[in-house]
Amino acid sequence: MYSCPECEQLINQASEVCPYCGADQKALADTELLLAGKIPKPTKTNYKRVAAVCGILLAILWAIAWFAVPWKLSGSKTEAEARARESLAAIQQAINTYQQSEGTVPPSLETLGDTVRKAAQSAQLSHYTLQYTPGKSDPTGRITAYTLTARAGNFGYRSFYTDESATIRATTEDRAPTVQDPPLNPQP
Repeated sequence: MYSCPECEQLINQASEVCPYCGADQKALADTELLLAGKIPKPTKTNYKRVAAVCGILLAILWAIAWFAVPWKLSGSKTEAEARARESLAAIQQAINTYQQSEGTVPPSLETLGDTVRKAAQSAQLSHYTLQYTPGKSDPTGRITAYTLTARAGNFGYRSFYTDESATIRATTEDRAPTVQDPPLNPQP
């Protein structure tokens, strides 16, 4: 037991606040030490522990960024464009096969099956959007014309256009490719 410096009542030594006057005993004890010239020793900062925690936090942030940002999904520009052209060629081949067997082009790409679905997924992995548009049907109900475009989602990449003529045309402008765009050189 000791007496409170404020009200001089006897209180328990473990008390942080005097039950009689409400004085903060810890603050009063620190003040008494400063007045007596006995400054408490400052605690040391453990720099190794701080560095380790910062390193762990940086590693966690790097791991999150690595998985959250699609770094190499589409590869380089030439790889992405080549993948889009390959997808167009595969879809055109499926359309031609369908046209030879049915006498008309398909009303949608879904009727062509897994080969076309895989080709479309390959183009999408390269950030290309495919659009198939069948032409108007003739009086007998046959469709003989179509357009197929691969629009680039990345700025500066070429967008491609093709139709029943099988000529692939390209543009680097930020618009959908059309039949007026210049044809590509033969593929390597």
